[in-house]
Amino acid sequence: MKIFLLILLSILLIHSAKAQSDTYELSFKVKNQNTNENLEDTQIYITPCNCGGVTNIDGSFAINLPKGEYNLSITYIGFKSHNQKILLDKNILIEVALEEAQEQLSKIILRAKKANDNIDRPQMGAIQLEAEEIKKLPSALGEIDVLKGVTLLAGVNNAGDVSNGLSVRGGSLDQNLILYDYAPVFNPTHLFGLFSVFTPDVLSSIDLYRANIPSRYGGRVASVLDVKVRNPYIDKFKLSGGIGLVSTRLTVETPLIKDKLTVVAGVRAGLTDFLLPVFSERLKNTKAKFGDATVKLMYLPTNKDQLTFTGFYSKDFYQLDLITKVQNVNAKSNQYDFGMLNGTLNWQHAFNNKTSLKTILVSSKYTPQIIFPEFGNNNEIRFQSRINYLSLISELKKNVNNEFDYYAGIQVNKYKIEPGNLNPGSADSVLPVSLNSETSYELSGYLNANWSPTDKLSLSAGLRYNHFRLVGPYTLASFDETGETISDTKEFKKGDLVKSYNDFEPRLGLSYKLNKKTSVKASYAIINQYLQNVYNSTTPIPTSRWKMSDTNIKPQRGETYGLGFYHNFREDDKMLTMGLEGYYRDTKNVLSYKPGADFFLQEYLERDVVQGIGKAYGVEFSLKKPKGDVNGWINYTWAKSRLKSYNENLADRVNNNNWYPSDFDRTHVVNATINLEGDKYNTFSFNFTGQTGRPYTVANAVVKVDDLEVPIFIDRNNARLPIYHRLDLSWNVHFSGSKKNKRWKNDWTFTIYNIYSRKNPFNIYYTQRTEERLNRVIFQDSPLGSFQLSALNSPLLSLTYNFTFQ
Repeated sequence: MKIFLLILLSILLIHSAKAQSDTYELSFKVKNQNTNENLEDTQIYITPCNCGGVTNIDGSFAINLPKGEYNLSITYIGFKSHNQKILLDKNILIEVALEEAQEQLSKIILRAKKANDNIDRPQMGAIQLEAEEIKKLPSALGEIDVLKGVTLLAGVNNAGDVSNGLSVRGGSLDQNLILYDYAPVFNPTHLFGLFSVFTPDVLSSIDLYRANIPSRYGGRVASVLDVKVRNPYIDKFKLSGGIGLVSTRLTVETPLIKDKLTVVAGVRAGLTDFLLPVFSERLKNTKAKFGDATVKLMYLPTNKDQLTFTGFYSKDFYQLDLITKVQNVNAKSNQYDFGMLNGTLNWQHAFNNKTSLKTILVSSKYTPQIIFPEFGNNNEIRFQSRINYLSLISELKKNVNNEFDYYAGIQVNKYKIEPGNLNPGSADSVLPVSLNSETSYELSGYLNANWSPTDKLSLSAGLRYNHFRLVGPYTLASFDETGETISDTKEFKKGDLVKSYNDFEPRLGLSYKLNKKTSVKASYAIINQYLQNVYNSTTPIPTSRWKMSDTNIKPQRGETYGLGFYHNFREDDKMLTMGLEGYYRDTKNVLSYKPGADFFLQEYLERDVVQGIGKAYGVEFSLKKPKGDVNGWINYTWAKSRLKSYNENLADRVNNNNWYPSDFDRTHVVNATINLEGDKYNTFSFNFTGQTGRPYTVANAVVKVDDLEVPIFIDRNNARLPIYHRLDLSWNVHFSGSKKNKRWKNDWTFTIYNIYSRKNPFNIYYTQRTEERLNRVIFQDSPLGSFQLSALNSPLLSLTYNFTFQ
């Protein structure tokens, strides 16, 4: 028996020694690639043993495993994951330097899509820009600018160097829905339209929809520009900013509660009075200042819930050295004051990895005003208006499988518009004016589904239903046949229904792949617009009027068709993508203004506006090289945008009820952007834009009335400004940081806007010639003199210092 036990013990010892000889130590050392600091609590997961653990305070972890092949996954919040496959046949130390991910958040979001996404997806007219791409584009005075970058895309324009807003595929400025984390932006620019209001360093992604706009969006007939603020995925303090001639900005990101609550906050302020004479001698007495701030909080109560709050504030003040008459008082200047305050609360709940629900509460307040300082005293006459907006959105999204997904939701909007109040202050000669406010509600339900029945065919179908209600208190006017004289008025009490509209809005897009690199697409969409901005210049100012649809002013209705061809030439760093899109948009109830219209303090706006029809059509060609040391794009657009009134009253007809070019009709537009990134220390970006001049109106004849030469205007937009073209340069010098302090990074950005001093005319205006000899060689015997106004008369140079500390 003893011999048997000795033999058994010997066998067990031999097997134990053999097993021990086949087990090896796998150890890890994890650091921050930028700071070289050890990363504690890094998650390490190993398969197929389904084992692992977390690193200690030294960033170390060790485990003993049998000999074999293993897959390693090393993750840490705020950092890019590291995946590796190893053969464990000896003791191994794995040293990993994880790269921080928050700086490249926009790239992760957008580049995670398939390389041939432009071929596969059924969405037409959709363009996505990374925040990093926007930063490369040269802009006036070196400021990062969303709207300037978007105007370099096919089919997107503005009215000039100092215009306020966007024109997409020939549409007016108010036909675009601009959202900033779900909140509408009614005035998207600073400093006379030179810069957008979006705080630059907090942006994540910019999506522009121009064709079959997804059904979750409604209310504008031309386009949707959806600007998102990035979520603060960060576990350590980070500080970034920049100091430049036009503005100074600062952004802070930090965790407030570890793995639970984080925040990103950015501010920007600009005092540009000393720079304005550079633009033009006419601006030597002009004053301007602006500021904006964005804050976003993200709270993670559970692993299935995410709560975010985005707050946004924007402020503009500028003074023009003009003399304006308000009733009986002459002002020594015009002072414009814009204010905007938005808030978005977003709760997202994931039921599982395929189904999620988001509920969003939005509040937006826009408060433009004009201040008229009186001569000889300190009294100020103020004209103020206001838009209050509230919205509740709830949307369920489900990915059924790789071939089918859908979302469905409801949206309730409330608008309250205060068109204007004139407060004379202590001026006895000026009467106070208070225009009646307007209140409306819009209830919408929507459904959108994406389906790929075959490998070649993809469909996107959506339907949106709108129920619009304008309610009291409200005074509804009825007019006689001339449209000038009020024949009757009807008073509505608070909450009483004034007018309602109901409509369905189908959206359809399809993509058919001819092969893996080529596809054709088609689209169709109907959208109704119940809110419009009425103005009689090429760009809205605080005296322009926002107006809800009522009995007299019907909602605009746009019906858009699209057809496109897309091809990818390669799929490496030399990849080229090509797109060719044609579109046609038929719009009803387009608003325009009657000859001689003045909206300032007008009680009944219907007197000065006309509704007609519009059509916009064109072809857009784009060629893009998204990767490589040399990247960029070139776009060419041929387009037409026409309007037509149908008034029977001769005095109210626009262009005698004949088709005429809209203010945003540009027949030919070429945009090109080239980025040179071959040197890790230097990045050069060049941007060129050229386009047909904007239409404007010249007098058809001049008649003499009591020794005064009076111009007669019959045709509208019967002439064009000279061709607009401009070349810009941006040079960014990168610094990788010293070896002693890798937490500090900085770079310099040098820009030249309008390199070759092109004096692009913003407007051409006419004045009575009081001196016959003045400019006689040019004007000869004409009683009127025409003068060209250019916003930029020389190149604009800027130097900006940017920094990041973490």
